[in-house]
Amino acid sequence: MTRRERLTDAAISALAQAGLRGLTHRAVDEIAGVPTGSCSYYFRTRQALLQAAVERLAELDGLELAERPTLTAPTDITQIADAVAGLIEHWVTAGRERMLARYELSLEATRRPELHAVLVAAGKRHQDLAASMLGAVGAPDPAGQAPVFVALLDGLVFSHLAGAGGLQLSPDKLRGTLLRLLHTMTQPPQP
Repeated sequence: MTRRERLTDAAISALAQAGLRGLTHRAVDEIAGVPTGSCSYYFRTRQALLQAAVERLAELDGLELAERPTLTAPTDITQIADAVAGLIEHWVTAGRERMLARYELSLEATRRPELHAVLVAAGKRHQDLAASMLGAVGAPDPAGQAPVFVALLDGLVFSHLAGAGGLQLSPDKLRGTLLRLLHTMTQPPQP
């Protein structure tokens, strides 16, 4: 792992632990276990640090999705539901820190167009993957349905992490919910 990656991973941790207020060059140095000033050497401004964190999140997402071949080559609805349920479970457990940082950055991106552009590009990759999955199982409008599918998944993750509305689905209930959603999305449109 390069020093830059170590610092951006530490920035992600700082965001998850203390939010945007806690994201400072000094905090990143401490979390990364590097000499004071290291972070500011690589990322001169707070904006540069935020941008690097967003880019690192997108990079880690790509690596993570590549490690899950059932997401990229689905054969049926059950396989997709299983794979997506596993991914959501990962995001709310082992990937919790990254997801919390992503939500912090997503809110900040509403005020910073340069961050917004990177998040939109990363989101587009998720939507393209969703469109591919939906198309593989016969959805009538995979490209049109993909943004909705991704938004619904994002809502499930957010509800689990933030406790919004008290939604906590067991793995079996999550899988069943995803199966119902996928069956609905693969039906022909009603007149």
